[in-house]
Formats: sequence, C-alpha cells, structure tokens
Amino acid sequence: MEKQISNNALTNVQVLIMAIASGVCVANVYYNQPILQDIALSFRVSEGEAGSISVLTQVGYGLGIFFLIPLGDKINKKKLILCLLTCLFCLLIGMTFSQNIIEVWILSVAIGIATVSAQIILPLAASIDRVTTGQTVGNIFTGILIGVLGARVFSGYIAEWLSWRYVYGFSAGMILIVIVLLNIYLPSVKNEFNGYYLALLSSTLHQLKRFSLLREASLISGLLFGVFCSFWTTLTFHLSGAPFNFQSDTIGMYGFVAIAGALMAPVFGKLADQGNSQRSLTIAVSMVIASLVIAKIASNSALAIAVAVLLLDVGVQATQVTNVARIYGLDAQSNSRINTVYMTTYFIGGSIGTSIGLLCWNLGGWNLVTWQMLFFTAIAFFIIVRPKTTTARINNK
Repeated sequence: MEKQISNNALTNVQVLIMAIASGVCVANVYYNQPILQDIALSFRVSEGEAGSISVLTQVGYGLGIFFLIPLGDKINKKKLILCLLTCLFCLLIGMTFSQNIIEVWILSVAIGIATVSAQIILPLAASIDRVTTGQTVGNIFTGILIGVLGARVFSGYIAEWLSWRYVYGFSAGMILIVIVLLNIYLPSVKNEFNGYYLALLSSTLHQLKRFSLLREASLISGLLFGVFCSFWTTLTFHLSGAPFNFQSDTIGMYGFVAIAGALMAPVFGKLADQGNSQRSLTIAVSMVIASLVIAKIASNSALAIAVAVLLLDVGVQATQVTNVARIYGLDAQSNSRINTVYMTTYFIGGSIGTSIGLLCWNLGGWNLVTWQMLFFTAIAFFIIVRPKTTTARINNK
C-alpha cells in the first residue's frame, strides 16, 4: 500500500511509527557491546577477537552512511528503506544461528551497513514536513536516541536470562513488525536526481563546499558527539573504580537517566522551528559545559554524576536536533546527500572523541578526560557565538 503525501505534513501516527522504526533499527549497532564476553565464551575465542565485533559493526555503519544514504536522493526512499530492513532481518536471523566467530564478523559488518535505514527516514520526514521540521525531526530523533541508549540495557538483560543469540532473534522479530508498519504507513516521495551513482557521490561531497551552514553544523555536532563518546566511554571506568566500585548493572542505571534526557529533544526541535537556532544552540552547549563542570568538581558524588549525565545528554541531543533541523532546510531535494556529509562528520567526531577520551583516561584519569571534554565543548561554543556577517547570520537561523 502506498501512502502519498499531502499538505506537506505527516500525521502523528506516521511520525510515531517512523520514530519507533528508527530506534529499533539503529539499536542493532549497539546490541553487541554488553554481550561480547558471552559471545567470546560461546565460540571459545579471546576477548580481543570478540571485541572486534563492535568495531566491525561500527565500520559497517560508517560505510553505509557514506555509500548508501546518498541513494535516498536517487531511489524512492520508501523502497530503499524497506529493502535495507529486509536485508537486516535476514542478517539478524543469520546472526542468531551463526556457527563461528568468522561468520559473526562478516555478519557484523553487514548488519552495520543495513542499519543506516534510520538515517534515510530522517531526511524523508524532513522533506515532507516543511512547516514543523524541527519538531518532527526531534520526535524521530528521540526514537533513535532511545534505541541507542536502551540497546545496551535490552541486550544485557536478554543475554543474562536467555542467551546472546536471543538478542538478535528478538531484534529480527521487531524488524519484521517494523517492515509491515512502514509498508503500510510510510509515504512515498518522488526524487529529482537522475544522474549516475558516481555522480551522486561526487554531488554529496559538493554539498560540503556548497553550504557554509552545513560545514558549521557538522563541525559543532562532531565536536559535541566526540564529547558524548568520551564521556560514556570513560564513565564506566570511573564508576567501576574507587570510591564508587559499582557493578555493571548499577552503572547501567545511568543509561535510564540519559533516556530521560533524550525525551527533551522535541522541545529544542520546536525552538529551531521558531527561527532562532543560535539561541537554541547556545543554551544546549551551555548545558554541556555545566554538566562537565559538575562532573569535574563533584567527581566523587554519584548524585552529581547523575545530574551531569542528564545535562550532558539533553545538551548534546538538543544540539543534534537543532542542527539537523537547520541543514534540512537548505535544499529538500538534496537532503540525503546533505545528511551523508553531516552524519559522516558526526561519526568521525565520535570516533575521535572515543580515542582521545581513552588516551586521556590512560594518561590522567577522569580529571584529564573532563579537561579534554571541556576543550572540545569550548571550541563548539566559540563557533556558535562568534561574530557572523549579515548574510551568514540570516542563513544560520
């Protein structure tokens, strides 16, 4: 069944289904993180070999972002999304019955590639809803965030009570339900790009040169996502050591605090729709700075860390939602290519943040990590508040 768009708007049901689908899809990138030890024991391999699963999934996701997302401007987005989700369903079934670690490695890369459907749903929604783009993107992005943050909790509990294989089996079932719902409710949009695939990739890189706002938004979000990854990568080490000595289940509870923060994303989406994105970004990044100051000066307080988690998550996600709403207003016919540039930069920022965060932890512990995160955030804050020309100021609203 094909639903055609009308009045440049999406219904609440469509937005809800798109948000759920995005969260269910992107969660597959993160399911493996809490169950790597279980997989290692299952196949009798080392922790390092099992740890490669997480890396390979991220590599696949990065490849999908660059090579598949631009196709959303050439191929019917609905058909592309359903095709990728169908492939993801088959891959998850394969992972459920995998026989050795090599199969798991290959399937991990493929699963990472197929999970980019969520990054095609976002520009699809933005290209349809031109009036309340920020609010719509915020709602769908909330679904993505809940999927990212809840994936670790879900897979950990399923693996503890059943087996790590059931994590992928249950995920395959959820993907199947999502395929049915999207086939019924997802609207179809006609695309304008008629060139060849290589021309499409070349055009994708051209978007970075074409829009200064895209360069600015990508850099700001890349820096903030780097902070986010530095924080969560090292927080486990911080909380598992003195004076906390928390177990993994207790540390996991901080993920629920982050999910609560993710629910604030639509609020900042509405602010972006009102036209003053700089105000929204200034507030958001100020919240990140406040969270890091709290995490630094009250590093031995479990309650203070929880407050820092909440403020950090709200600030980072608000920055993301605001910037996504901004870039999707540049050229509706190029949204997928614009999103490719943005998400590639975002992904690189996260990878750099993770690597530098681990390096700082090894060199100077939590104190040095918080300084590193404050440095990244200060650069982002300067980019936002720096004086702009009149043309740029209008363009950046």
